[in-house]
Amino acid sequence: MPHHLLTLLDFTPEEAGRILDRAAAMKAVNYRSKLLDGKTCILIFEKASTRTRVSFEVAVRHLGGWPIFMTQNDSQLGRDEPIRDTARVLSRYGDCLIVRTFGHDKLEDLASFGSIPVVNALSDAYHPCQIMADLLTIREHSGRLDGLKLAYVGDGNNIVHSLINAAARFPIKVAVASPAGYEPSAAVVAKAREQGADVTVVADPAEAAAGANYLYTDVWASMGQEAEHAARVKIFAGYQINDALLAKAAPGAKVLHCLPAHRGEEITDAVIEGPASIVWDEAENRLHVQKAILEWIFTQGN
Repeated sequence: MPHHLLTLLDFTPEEAGRILDRAAAMKAVNYRSKLLDGKTCILIFEKASTRTRVSFEVAVRHLGGWPIFMTQNDSQLGRDEPIRDTARVLSRYGDCLIVRTFGHDKLEDLASFGSIPVVNALSDAYHPCQIMADLLTIREHSGRLDGLKLAYVGDGNNIVHSLINAAARFPIKVAVASPAGYEPSAAVVAKAREQGADVTVVADPAEAAAGANYLYTDVWASMGQEAEHAARVKIFAGYQINDALLAKAAPGAKVLHCLPAHRGEEITDAVIEGPASIVWDEAENRLHVQKAILEWIFTQGN
């Protein structure tokens, strides 16, 4: 049976830790291998991307494989053909599906009806590869994860859901501040807490940021929510990472953003360009983490 990565809960805590260790080791030596020699990874992206596409294509090539990139205009995914049919056919052509889509149910169907591994390169519900890169970045800067507090400020979206799941796999505390009606899924929070996650959800950004070692944010309107942008700017006006909020965090706190950033909205230009920002390390680490994830899928995972 293929091993899939649809959410971070697909890893055991031990697997998650080993993958993070492996990503760090790969980064240290600019790792290359022939693990995927003769293998094809099919990238299907219904949502546009810079970091996710390039980092995954490079990761596949660094492991000796061949990436095939398809947009929603190049495939039948989400069009007239049932997803189960797409899954069955592509399973006979390729060795792995790396999918960036809207509804998380599409990933679940591809995994259920196909016979090759499926990697979630982003869905509306979760973004596990991004969060693994975030954790690697945090560990690089703090030397540990144990006992650290990360405060996320903004929309309770796919980034938040994966951060919450991360707290069920790693010894890190997560505090979320979102306006009423935009909180993370209560079901996601409850499931993670059942598995040991230390997660709090509040409305006040200052309360979430208090004593935090890391502050994190994302755009207020994600892809597919463009029509809500003007309304969201008003609703989220008090949920900006700026110098004042950074001052509420622990001394020496660092700032994360999954990018792209809307400077002047969820984060100020001064903060993202300032000494607290580690977003460029965070972006680079997508490559190293995804190489480790692919290695897990094609070796330990099978």
